[in-house]
Order: sequence, then structure tokens, then C-alpha cells
Amino acid sequence: MKQLNVGLVGYKFMGKAHSNAYRSVPLFFPDLPAMPVMKAICGRDQVGVEQAAAQFGWESTETDFGALIARDDIDIIDIGTPNNVHCEQVIQAAEAGKQIACEKPIGMTVAEARGMVDAVTKAGVKHTVWFNYRRVPAVALIKQMIDEGKLGQIYHFRGTYLQDWIVDPDFPLVWRLRDEIAGSGAHGDLAAHLIDLARYLVGEFDEVVGMDKTFIKERPLELEATGLSGTASSQKGEVTVDDAMLFLTHFKNGAVGSFEATRFATGRKNYNRIEINGSKGSLAWCFEDMNQVQFFSKEDDARHQGFRTILATESDHPYVGAYWPPGHIIGYEHTFINQVRDFVTAVANDTEIAPDMVDGLRCQEVLEAVTTSCRERSWIKIPG
Repeated sequence: MKQLNVGLVGYKFMGKAHSNAYRSVPLFFPDLPAMPVMKAICGRDQVGVEQAAAQFGWESTETDFGALIARDDIDIIDIGTPNNVHCEQVIQAAEAGKQIACEKPIGMTVAEARGMVDAVTKAGVKHTVWFNYRRVPAVALIKQMIDEGKLGQIYHFRGTYLQDWIVDPDFPLVWRLRDEIAGSGAHGDLAAHLIDLARYLVGEFDEVVGMDKTFIKERPLELEATGLSGTASSQKGEVTVDDAMLFLTHFKNGAVGSFEATRFATGRKNYNRIEINGSKGSLAWCFEDMNQVQFFSKEDDARHQGFRTILATESDHPYVGAYWPPGHIIGYEHTFINQVRDFVTAVANDTEIAPDMVDGLRCQEVLEAVTTSCRERSWIKIPG
């Protein structure tokens, strides 16, 4: 079987998720047209990256990104680094002729995102963005149902992404709370997923209006951070991103949408929920119960109408046939496995893959327009 050698940049939260996907994909998708090989993992801290390589199963390590992309034995570059270095790394990887998978948001600005699209287009490489919630079988099933006309004309998209991991004012000032590294707070981290799901399921955005809020203005500086946890020092620094973002939109197809992303929803851990209402019915889904779809159809007999639960674990539901018998649910990690399967297939067979950098750019345009709206207190049109 053909091999595709992977070089992963970043070894913490997303590094662990991506590593697990590369290790697991052959187990569940043995008919892959190529085998991803975990060739090298890259990070600035030699000790940390060597520990990650041993734990996750990578063959070798690098501490310099330039050295990684210069290697002839690397086919795919997977970028799981903080947001402020995505642009530079994607462009360098594209110029080196590598196929690219990049975490979201792809850049800090629309200008960066456009530069990344230009680079991958010029290089002619395959590229994808880790909007992994598209690979939830229940969400892919919702996409099928909408495309089949089950909802009729779409009227409303309602998205909320709620977390609470920084409610404690003594939680340290990790990189996700610093504008110069993250670019934004809950907006780019959480709302980006909602924006991508809305585009995937409903259509393109036309205009937006938003409001944002930073509840805790100052936090202890971090001593150490891993994933969504960290330890604090006695010194303090300024929080320079949003803690919460809310916005409204008009879609180009006439539908309307409401979006809320916050890290201050006490008690909510990863409450990513969408609801879509149409002329013939409604669909709802929440990641905290990720295998279930709530569906209402006006075409049902009036005596029996009501929301019903579809457990998206049948073998003919998207992706599920690769896993367990019906009713044996899958989890968060499987969304990354599913995306690796699709990306490896696209690279091996020279076929299209979505979402790609253009989808990342479209998301960035909405993110930036909402931020502009908050500053100018007005509706902002989306380019194009």
C-alpha cells in the first residue's frame, strides 16, 4: 500500500487529538488508499516533544519547523500550533510542496487567510482545515436530510457554543486569552465552529451585527499550560480577547441566524448546539449528546407530530459503518479519525476535500466582520 508520511507541528491538546486519529484510522478504515505514517512531530521544547513522540507513537522529532518541511520523507504537514503562526507555517509548507492540514481559525486576519489560500493554490497542494464537527455522523446526517429537502425552505439557524473553563478569575493568562497569539477569544475558538457549521448546513453569510464582552480584565500570568488547564504565578497580566461574543446574521438565501459563543456559561463544558428551522420541519443537535439528532416533520400525521430522536449509529449513517454495531456510540476522537480518512483519501486519489483553506477564508471573513461590527456598532456586509 502507498504510504503518506505525516509531520505534525504541535503536541498538546490538538496534537494529542490528531496523533490519535493517525494511529487509529487504519483500524477502522482498512480500505484506505494510502497508509498515513507518523513520521515526525515538531515542537520548540526538546524534552516536551520527545515525551509526546514516545507517548503518541511518532518515529522522530524536530524542534525547528524549517527542518521539518525540508525533509524529503514528509508528505503531509499537520499544523496544530497557536493561531499567530498558522499563516507563516502554511505558506512555508505550501512552498515546500507539502499537503496541508491546518487547525482553525486559519489566520489572525482576512489578509492572512487570503495569503494562505493564494499559497496553496499556487503550489497546487491538497489542503484541509480541522473543522472536525462536520465529521460527526449526526451532523453529516443532518446535511443529508437538508439536501433531501426534509426541512423545506430554511428560515432560522440558531447556534450556541458554551464553555466555562475560565470562569475562575484566578485561572491563568494562557495563550488563548492573549490577542497577539490567539487573535480573539471565544469568537475565533468557538464561534468559528458555529460559522463553519452554518455555512455547511445553511449557506453563505450576507451581513452581521455583533456584541462582545470581556468579564475578567486581568489574570495571573501562567507558569505552565496544557490543553485547557494551567498553573498560575503571582504576577498578573491583561486579558486582551473577548470572553463572550454574540451576533446576528442575514444569510444570502434569506434565512436568519443567531450565534452565541462564551467561556463563561457556568456548568457548560462543551455545549455546542445548533437548531435549524424550515418550512417543512426542524432539526437540532448538541455535541454533548453527539450521536442524537432531534427531528420534527410537518409531513407526519398530525396526531403523531412531535420531535423525535434519531440515534445516528446505523451502519448506513455517515461514517458509522466503520465502527460499532447500532447503538454503540462513538465520541469526540472519532471526528478527527473521520477527517483523517477523508483527507488521506483526497491526497491519495487526487480528489477534492472540504473544508479547505477557502472555507477557512470564508469563516475568517465572518469572524472579522463581526469584530468590526462590535467596534463600529453597526451591521457589516460580508465580502463577496
